Amino acid sequence: MNPVKGIDLAFWYILGVSIILLVGITVVMIAFTIIYRRSKHRESADIRGNWKLELIWTVIPTLIAVSMFIVGWSSYTGLRTVPPEAMVIEVTAQQFSWLFDYPSGKESEGELVVPVGMPVRLNITSVDVLHGFYLPAFRIKIDAVPNVKSYAWFLADKIGVYDIMCTVYCGVDHSHMTAKLRIVSNDEYQQWLQKN
Repeated sequence: MNPVKGIDLAFWYILGVSIILLVGITVVMIAFTIIYRRSKHRESADIRGNWKLELIWTVIPTLIAVSMFIVGWSSYTGLRTVPPEAMVIEVTAQQFSWLFDYPSGKESEGELVVPVGMPVRLNITSVDVLHGFYLPAFRIKIDAVPNVKSYAWFLADKIGVYDIMCTVYCGVDHSHMTAKLRIVSNDEYQQWLQKN
């Protein structure tokens, strides 16, 4: 499964539940201020020890939190479970550019080129300071730490050009540390590999 769909599903689920809770709590709060105003109820009710209410306000939020965890966990495992047939590309961050090393031995700077339909594993590290590899179209944001290997993967499912940025302030030219992901046809990818 494409991990982007799992992340989007988790986002929309949590947003939807949050909106329902916001509207529900606001409506109940307004209704209670009208129904139970002081002019109609001189004495307030004592609800201490009401086990039914305590059970309700314990169980319902617990179920909501567990459901959000389940949806979020499935999207997280989708991000961390790389298909075995994935193409592996080494990504090295340095002030102020991204370097990409391909299985064929080809290297590129500032441009990541992959064939359409291919799952791609990115092994990410840094040679100098902390950087942040950010590929928003595929919901990837992972730190590039000096001398530490981390990884992310995505499914190159649509031909196009996508932005890659650094999300960690890494020095004076941080804002120029950008690159492009180009997803191309298999034929175009093979031609690109043959170029010097």
